[in-house]
Amino acid sequence: MATQNEYVIETEGLKKSFGGQVAVDGVDLRVPRGSAFGYLGPNGAGKTTLIRMLLGLTQPTAGTMRMLGRPMPKERSRALARVGAIVEEPGFHKHLSGRENLWVAAAAREPAAHLRIDKVLEQVGLADRADDHVSTYSQGMRQRLGIARCLLSDPQLLILDEPTNGLDPGGIQEFRGLVRAWIAEGRTLVLSSHLLDEVEKICDHVAIVDRGKIVAQGSLSELSTGDDGAITIGCDEPHKAFGAIDGSGSLREVEETAGGLRVLVMPDASLEKVAAELNTRLVGAGIAVHRLEPSHVSLEHRFLEITRRLGGDS
Repeated sequence: MATQNEYVIETEGLKKSFGGQVAVDGVDLRVPRGSAFGYLGPNGAGKTTLIRMLLGLTQPTAGTMRMLGRPMPKERSRALARVGAIVEEPGFHKHLSGRENLWVAAAAREPAAHLRIDKVLEQVGLADRADDHVSTYSQGMRQRLGIARCLLSDPQLLILDEPTNGLDPGGIQEFRGLVRAWIAEGRTLVLSSHLLDEVEKICDHVAIVDRGKIVAQGSLSELSTGDDGAITIGCDEPHKAFGAIDGSGSLREVEETAGGLRVLVMPDASLEKVAAELNTRLVGAGIAVHRLEPSHVSLEHRFLEITRRLGGDS
């Protein structure tokens, strides 16, 4: 039996080289069960190569992998029985209809897979076009059909490579709804993408990859909190507030903003303790404070901050 541990994917020192080119470089990946996990990086960062290794489509040069508690590739067939995946753009028999393509795919699954065809076509919004030839489908419709094919196995884990490619804004919104429904059902999603905004709106855990290496990994809230130790203060009298907190030994920079102040704390200081100290100073000075919280930055800002720093070090 596969163990029901907290991770559905675990890798240790995973590496893949093509001749002298390293595509995946010592990746230690942890995907929490029941999460929407974004594997985020620019094109050419090794995202698709990692997915191909996880699915047993290419062998790693070094390292170990476990999926759904099973060692890979040793127990590949048993693990993949509960995995649905899209790697790059999904391929289909274009002379067949969408429904017929799903019948072909279901034939390789357990008998119950055929009973799910109508349901999955409805879920991805293709019920009205199910009997049309795939040759008449747009790229977005083929992407939807690929997701439907993934769902035939009633998967515990879905691994999708750039799943919103070709989807219009309405289709992307529907995809987000699908993801929320999957997570509510207890499934786990791994979404590989270079679209930072989409990952931020869909995922709750993220790994940022650059040049084959994971450079940051954690919950979205952890990665969206800058490591500069910033606190945002909202108040009615920014200039007076500046004077009230100026001189605190816990601060390394104070900046006035339109709605208050933004302060940077010393690297070894606790944000919670500094926030409490600043609140005491401001209230003591008679300043009404309506907001005082750690500053959050977008995932895009965090991603660019990390990759630019790495680029400067190379």
